[in-house]
Amino acid sequence: MVLGAGIVGISTAIHLARRGKSVVLLDRRGAGEETSYGNAGLIQREGVFPYGFPHDFGALFRYALNNTIDASYHFRALPSLVPFLARYWWHSGFTQHQRIAHLYAPLIENSIAEHSDLIDASGAGDLIRKDGWMKVFRTEKERDAAYKDAEKLSAGFGVNHQKLSTSELKTIEPSIQVELAGGLRWSDPWSIRDPHSLNKAYLGYFQSLGGRLVSGDAATLEHILEGPGWRVATPEGPLEARQVVVALGPWADTVTRKLGYHFPLAVKRGYHMHYGTKDGAQLNNWVLDEEMGYFLAPMLRGIRLTTGAEFALRDAPKTPVQLTRAERVAREFFPLAERRDEEPWIGARPCTPDMMPIIGKAPRHEGLWFAFGHAHHGMTLGPVTGRALAEAITGEKTVIDLAPYRPDRFLA
Repeated sequence: MVLGAGIVGISTAIHLARRGKSVVLLDRRGAGEETSYGNAGLIQREGVFPYGFPHDFGALFRYALNNTIDASYHFRALPSLVPFLARYWWHSGFTQHQRIAHLYAPLIENSIAEHSDLIDASGAGDLIRKDGWMKVFRTEKERDAAYKDAEKLSAGFGVNHQKLSTSELKTIEPSIQVELAGGLRWSDPWSIRDPHSLNKAYLGYFQSLGGRLVSGDAATLEHILEGPGWRVATPEGPLEARQVVVALGPWADTVTRKLGYHFPLAVKRGYHMHYGTKDGAQLNNWVLDEEMGYFLAPMLRGIRLTTGAEFALRDAPKTPVQLTRAERVAREFFPLAERRDEEPWIGARPCTPDMMPIIGKAPRHEGLWFAFGHAHHGMTLGPVTGRALAEAITGEKTVIDLAPYRPDRFLA
């Protein structure tokens, strides 16, 4: 059984089914209906450094005011979030972040190849673009700092980039309405024109391998001493399996805590909305307005605007203030027209304090495996996670070393 039909769960189920296993994918909804549904639609080959917590005083002061687009927080959530944020801040220090990047790099380095495999197998090539994405800058200071960071990343990890002048940006994106100081294109990443459709295509491929998607509540998972080992309730009756993978993203704790595993898992919530365009305007690239902290992506449904991080309790009511702030700025940046969604979409990114996912065998139970905590890179890392975990479950040599992501690094 694989619990959770997001990109990580679907990818794991595919790789287990490829190895001849009888696999059931269980979710309370459909494929990719939760966090995997709403994101910027990027396979971020350049994302070697996971998103850290700023250490400069200016940024911390700006976030403390709680009025920015790229970060927001709920005051009521702070008492429970502060211990996590303190550890997250510590791991984001220069020395720690450098060490984490080198441990994280093997996952990122395999992201394109593993997605390519599943894209070809599922016939989803029409959903993919292979020309990277862009950051654009309003000031020379931010531009020059980003150029220096890009050069270091290219030298250290072989990631390709292209510096773009103001005139080049005007040629590439003539509908942008503000004066820009330049841009930076990461040329290696791929982009996805509709992440939900890609999830469904991968699900169709899984089903073609003999896999099944069933409705059920993962929170009912129980360890049974007799029989195969694990049981979960479904509307059609109990389902049992010898091996179970917890790929529940931000809801992983609904299972792990009942079994005695207390991981320091928090969430960064995010919002998106789709828009039409005015007067035939066209957005040709996936674009981050760097200083403002929001993202625009030309999706099949329209221009998708995505926000940064909202630090809140996972199940707290929606508070899309970041989206409202971002939309106001984005309408000045690009000629957005009508909203195309009835209400803002919200998702919760599952985060660990060291910014790396939890992947591997549960240390205190036979037949229990974990694959969650991918933060901003769930879509990017789903296929490589799925392959590596399936290889571990079946006793093969894994495509990458899973030791840095082992579950017991957080357990006493």
